[in-house]
Amino acid sequence: MMVRLAEERDFPGFLGLAAQVEHWFGPMVEDAGFHDAVRDHIRRNAALVAVPSAPATDLLGGLLFGSDASVHHIHWLVVSQQARAGGVGRELMRDAMRRWVRGPADVEVVTFGADHPGARASGARAFYERLGFTPAEAAAPGPEGGSRQLFRRAVPAGGPA
Repeated sequence: MMVRLAEERDFPGFLGLAAQVEHWFGPMVEDAGFHDAVRDHIRRNAALVAVPSAPATDLLGGLLFGSDASVHHIHWLVVSQQARAGGVGRELMRDAMRRWVRGPADVEVVTFGADHPGARASGARAFYERLGFTPAEAAAPGPEGGSRQLFRRAVPAGGPA
């Protein structure tokens, strides 16, 4: 597996990943706003993809990243169903932190609330906790109406740990 900056040719792969998680996040594949967000992140070199070592057309995972001042945001992180629990998400996060985060800073991500069915099924909350994120304040519900919670990780001066 290799993690690299996303390119326009990866756009269909992002839609393929989105199709696998719409039942948790709400409609994305046909959503023009989602399309615009993915393309904007790709243009700004703020999107990463995980691809298989051997030539293949499907993405293993994708990440959209953003920053404002000393707060960085994981806007979207999805690992394909067949690659989950294989280290893909961890590698995407490692690359994003190395590439874009300099401390002191906070990194934030909004994920499922504890009562959301996707919280356990996706493993997202446990994943972020293993990476040093801690649950913070509640966030606005997702487009499907499910609860959301902000997770935050403090990065000390000098960069990510």
